[in-house]
Amino acid sequence: MNKAQDYYPDCPEVLIVNLARTGDPGAFEELVRRHQSSVRNLMRRCCNDVSLADDLAQQVFLTVWLNIRTLREANAFASWLKKLAISIWLQHLRKNDALRNAGVYSGDEQSRQPFTGLKMDLDEALATLPEQARLCVVLSYHEGMSHGEIASATKLPLGTVKSHIHRGAERLKTILSAYDEMTNVAAES
Repeated sequence: MNKAQDYYPDCPEVLIVNLARTGDPGAFEELVRRHQSSVRNLMRRCCNDVSLADDLAQQVFLTVWLNIRTLREANAFASWLKKLAISIWLQHLRKNDALRNAGVYSGDEQSRQPFTGLKMDLDEALATLPEQARLCVVLSYHEGMSHGEIASATKLPLGTVKSHIHRGAERLKTILSAYDEMTNVAAES
């Protein structure tokens, strides 16, 4: 005999969210299954550390479980989840930022890691950006959020968000163009 949870993978998300809001653990498990990889990927791109990303994603879903009853509209779940993930990332930065207020990113800083030629990839390039710039770039390009949505989610001024995205994107273009040049040289050899 089939249980209700057996049908959850085929159910619309709004229904699953509403069931999870009533405390249904099977529905919550289905939400985690549906969204865990996107939350983990967002966290991994923000921190460039798989273990930390897993821990932060787990914290996101624990927060979801504890607060899902406060979600007013079930169809807003994905957006609410993304904002929670961003909030948890920012809390992590605040708790672990020994150099907070040490200086402002001007875009002229040296990367934290030397270019690694053929081993350089997007994640390594992202890791060279300061945390707030990296977060803004990831939210803009990877998550498809608008500048206004990023400003709202991060509580950063709109102009700061735009600057982080512009400078971060320029820095990534520089890093990845060097990578592209290395790849072309290796291909010609």
